[in-house]
Parts: sequence; structure tokens; C-alpha cells
Amino acid sequence: METIVWVVHIITAVVLIGLVLVQHGKGADMGAAFGTGSAGSLFGSSGSANFLSRSTKYAATIFFVTSLSLTYLYAKPQQAVGVMDRVDVNAIQKVAPVDAVAPSKSQEIPK
Repeated sequence: METIVWVVHIITAVVLIGLVLVQHGKGADMGAAFGTGSAGSLFGSSGSANFLSRSTKYAATIFFVTSLSLTYLYAKPQQAVGVMDRVDVNAIQKVAPVDAVAPSKSQEIPK
């Protein structure tokens, strides 16, 4: 589930970036009215603005939903597992017996 949300999130981010870069600013409408802009574009002079703005709106909505989903997935408290909880005590005792860890009085360095 996490992987699917990540993939949709990344694809939506790329699409959103592309849609924002393709759109014209509000000042471009005046240029198109006088014939210097994209009046003969595929969607017409106002059709592309409506199509691109609606597409951007839907892509932004999907992006925010996936962002909130990822936040929810990672914000759930998980059971606290420390490093020492994973240590197998029996394996440590087989490698180093308790006597070998603590030096006896005969092994102490004289002062």
C-alpha cells in the first residue's frame, strides 16, 4: 500500500510541475486577444486555459491527498523496539561466558 501511494505521489508531482510550466500567466490573455499569442492552439484561445487549469486542480488535489496519506502512514506509532531488545542473550553467553567478561582477582593488574 505504501509503495502504491509513493508511486502515485511522485507521478502526480511530476505531472503537476509539467502542468504549471505549460500554463500561461494572466498577462498572456491580452497578447492572445491581439493575435500575438496562442490564439490558434489545439484547444482554442480559452479552451487550453480551462483544460489546463482543471487538470492542475485535479492533480493538486491528488497530490495533497497522497501527501496526507503518506503522513498518516508514517505517523502511526509503532511498537518501540530498541537495539537491546533484538539481542539474543543466549548467543552472547555462548560466545563469551560470564566468567570471561569480569576479570577475577588473580587477573587484576598489580598496583
